[in-house]
Amino acid sequence: MNLSNLKPAQGSTKNRKRIGRGTGSGRGGTSTRGHKGAQSRSGYSSKVGFEGGQMPLQRRVPKVGFKPINRTEYVGVNLDVLQELAEKHNLTTIDFAALQAHGLASKNDLVKILGRGEVKAKLEVTAHAFSATAQKAIEAAGGSIVKL
Repeated sequence: MNLSNLKPAQGSTKNRKRIGRGTGSGRGGTSTRGHKGAQSRSGYSSKVGFEGGQMPLQRRVPKVGFKPINRTEYVGVNLDVLQELAEKHNLTTIDFAALQAHGLASKNDLVKILGRGEVKAKLEVTAHAFSATAQKAIEAAGGSIVKL
């Protein structure tokens, strides 16, 4: 026995049913296309989402809201998280690299510092954006901010 005379097991394979090869084949006549209508004709192709003249789902469902194409999405980091980070790792400057190292942001993220919580430590914070309350809180604690 070698590769040239390998065959599938007896009865494990069947020939496929060929359509449009006469009435004796059991798939002649309309050749599984039914009677009349667009789908029985050659060259028929339906549009994506076409539902036979019924109002398509995409048009039936109500549209809500608005999403601007050029929206800039920020990853929010709150003040209480910064305070916890500073205490835990003994930091005085928190920049993008530090946030990345501690899993708060990834390489391509834009970071915005938000104002939930309090800052007791004097921190120099570097980020892409700051909320007004966060900026006031950091500066009130004696820290400074740097925008990237």
